[in-house]
Amino acid sequence: MYRLWVGAWHRLCRHLIDVLYIYITVNVPNERMKDMASWLEELERLVNCRLNMLVGKIGNQRELTLIKEEDLLLFEKIKTQCKNRKSEIVKATANGQIIGQKEMDGLRFIDYVLHNQYLVKQPKDKFYIEESIEQRQAIIKGNEIIKDSVLKEDFIDEETTAPIKLEDVNDIRDARRPYHYDRRTAVQYAERWWNSYNPKYKKFKDDCTNFISQCLHEGGIPMTGFGNRNKGWWYTGQSWSYSWTVANSFRWHLSGAKQGIQTKEVPSASDLILGDIICYDFEGDGRWNHNTIVVAKDANNEPLVNAHTYNSRMRYWKYEDSSAYTPNIKYKFFHILDGN
Repeated sequence: MYRLWVGAWHRLCRHLIDVLYIYITVNVPNERMKDMASWLEELERLVNCRLNMLVGKIGNQRELTLIKEEDLLLFEKIKTQCKNRKSEIVKATANGQIIGQKEMDGLRFIDYVLHNQYLVKQPKDKFYIEESIEQRQAIIKGNEIIKDSVLKEDFIDEETTAPIKLEDVNDIRDARRPYHYDRRTAVQYAERWWNSYNPKYKKFKDDCTNFISQCLHEGGIPMTGFGNRNKGWWYTGQSWSYSWTVANSFRWHLSGAKQGIQTKEVPSASDLILGDIICYDFEGDGRWNHNTIVVAKDANNEPLVNAHTYNSRMRYWKYEDSSAYTPNIKYKFFHILDGN
């Protein structure tokens, strides 16, 4: 296993980088370590340069040559989003781990994961920490990085092959049972498991909806419609409804469930409170791809959300910095009601 720790601290009062540290431990033979040293150092410089740019420090010309166009476009998105929110990233750190490498046609492909943490400053000196897990791949030729890119955030559910119909995710034969939705418990669960997996539940490749379903159920939402995967909302460990794990099915379940969960669709994200749900259709084609849970509100009364698949914590709800984002994106905002 190869581990890479990289970080940059930003002095709040001066808005300048205060400390920059790099620490590497590599559990490989010495002769292999010598072969890795050069490109590891190059990868360190690249990660640190990106961190520096996030907090407003422009590197030297050599460092800038390491930054690829897609990262520059991402920085512009983040800069614009922060400006619109009257916010600023004043501290950026990254804890990285190299998870695999392979060689092909004289090229070395390095897969690595970064756990990013950003300290965000908002009006009236309010601060919060946003966290995300970023999966990247670097391509090395010799000891030079010729490409380094984030792996696209593809929110693709593989559970179903046919379109989900509204009548398929409801079972009017089940009477609606009363329940109390404990928002605090749901949010605590979202915070506890945002970057890990509760062994009580199965982990899915595309885990966003499974994670949100867990949060809601742990908050008191009852399961319904057991036995038929096209009906209700349920999980047994050995089987589960499509609405438990598939983003598109879950979105329609929230809209029209005749038993179990009760929701109210609201017009804007600012109308949501902690424990509420946002659904995302990134392409705007009617196929809903992703779900998040509101865990906090920022200084502008806008939601901050947690999610799985591309694990994130306290992320600004719009996902404008996501590689899956398109100008055609659509959102649905669901306020969770207590069941009568």
